[in-house]
Amino acid sequence: MKALRALAGVAGLALMGVGASLLVNVRELTGVLVWLGGAVVLHDGLLAPLVLLVGMALVRGGVRGPVRGALTVAGTLTVVALPVLLRPGPRANSSVLPLNYWGNWLLAMVAVATVTALVVAARRFTRGTTTRPAPKGADPE
Repeated sequence: MKALRALAGVAGLALMGVGASLLVNVRELTGVLVWLGGAVVLHDGLLAPLVLLVGMALVRGGVRGPVRGALTVAGTLTVVALPVLLRPGPRANSSVLPLNYWGNWLLAMVAVATVTALVVAARRFTRGTTTRPAPKGADPE
């Protein structure tokens, strides 16, 4: 496990280095920094507390983790997709944003819900089929 954590840390540092090297060539650095700051505020001020509150209020038992994970993924996908989802009406150039972004976003949400339902079902199935050993001193039948 320590080796896997070290490998993940090295990969993260390498990707941060790539990101920092790309920032060197940016002409509007303040715009990028404002965007990055807005992403942090949006995540820490809205998305994370909302996920925790909804998970705490609506979900009971052993499925709270998968549901919170699904809410986190769905919220993050939505935040990333917001610029193209909220882009107004028809454009003069049809090659700009030519895809069905609402349909694709909906497919992503269905995929997240499906994977979450499968994880929850698998957890319930494996919990129902596992047998616990009898406690010490119990009379086996």
